[in-house]
Amino acid sequence: MKMRQSLADWERAFVREVTLDRYRRDSLRRTSEQRAHKREVQRRHKRGSVRFTLLVLTLIMTAVIVTVVMFRTLYLVLG
Repeated sequence: MKMRQSLADWERAFVREVTLDRYRRDSLRRTSEQRAHKREVQRRHKRGSVRFTLLVLTLIMTAVIVTVVMFRTLYLVLG
């Protein structure tokens, strides 16, 4: 009788440990997925900011070049 009780206790403890292990693994997986998603969002935001900055600089440089060429052409035509 004592052997059966201890075996049943071992089985219950094993089942409890397996259940806790599954819960820990699921929790770690969810945490890892959340971190990966957060990093991807940050990367996407950073790339978007860089692209926007490049676009603004390109527009400013285009306006400056057009203005300089326009005034030089005007100087040549009127000069």
